[in-house]
Amino acid sequence: MMLRPVRNLVFLCLMFTCVGAGLHAIGSKPQLPLQIYFIDVEGGQSTLFVTPDKHSLLIDAGWPGNEGRDADRIATAAKAAGIERIDYVLLTHYHVDHTGGVPQLVAKIPVGTFIDHGPNRESTDKPTVDAYEGYQKVLAEGHYEHIVAKPGDTLPVPGLKITVVSADGELIAQPLPGAGEANPFCAVSEKRPADQTENARSLGVVITYGKLRILDLGDLTWDKEMELMCPVNKLGHIDLLVVSHHGWYQSSSPALVHAIAPRVAIMDNGAKKGGTPAAWEIIEKSPGLEDLWQLHYSDEGGAKHNVDAARIANPQGVDGNSIKVNAFADGKIEVINGRTGVKKDYAAK
Repeated sequence: MMLRPVRNLVFLCLMFTCVGAGLHAIGSKPQLPLQIYFIDVEGGQSTLFVTPDKHSLLIDAGWPGNEGRDADRIATAAKAAGIERIDYVLLTHYHVDHTGGVPQLVAKIPVGTFIDHGPNRESTDKPTVDAYEGYQKVLAEGHYEHIVAKPGDTLPVPGLKITVVSADGELIAQPLPGAGEANPFCAVSEKRPADQTENARSLGVVITYGKLRILDLGDLTWDKEMELMCPVNKLGHIDLLVVSHHGWYQSSSPALVHAIAPRVAIMDNGAKKGGTPAAWEIIEKSPGLEDLWQLHYSDEGGAKHNVDAARIANPQGVDGNSIKVNAFADGKIEVINGRTGVKKDYAAK
């Protein structure tokens, strides 16, 4: 006997489980990942996120100069991800290794909207002033939407939930949903003087894709990490950590890194910038960390403070290779070394 349409729907839901995102059945399309490209801008930052529906977010634009090297590498990553424009560019702060590449970027690939923390707060540093002014000239062309983000804002990138947790020196006042436990690592983290540079103004975000949570705080400094994470952990558990400040000693306090307990961490260091041994050790000792990956072998780290070569995209004397992450909504993570093509899987938890 043929089932009536309503009973058919009930029957299908019982067999395949009806959920808010649609039917997930045997033989349905495989789960598609959020693609993340950690682009080698040699000691700066540029990280590209592309959803399965091809919505895109670039966090930071790398350096100026170098004959357009960083813009070229961003455009190459965008092509590999299957996009011809970048919907949103988020600038964490105005230091030249994060914002300096904006004019070359927009000359290379179309951009929809810029997101930042507001005015430059470091007016005595010429490279920072120059980077900020170059960015302001781009905005003044009138071709781009512009968002000034505040802590607690949700950024409008379809397919992702992106919550601003720090901006212009301000931090979220209340824990994110599911967070708020007392943080025992505050007691073992030294107190440091307040940073007076643009680093402390970094626009930091928690990116949620299904069950997976990603943290990128730009170059947010140790003192601000302590404000954010003490006495309670306002962020909760993080699956994938974009290591703050290229793995330099000014950031990555135990109060942050050990409390969020990332499963995987990616350090966007350069050969001669970042990967400070003290910061490297804090990350490596984080509870529950399965692996740390590095964009470059760190000269400062030397033989004792670099990960295995298989997890370094650019060993000594090599540059230009990225690290790609496929992040799945169920919490699974795949990390691919752009130099070797070797992939490592991290099961959902």
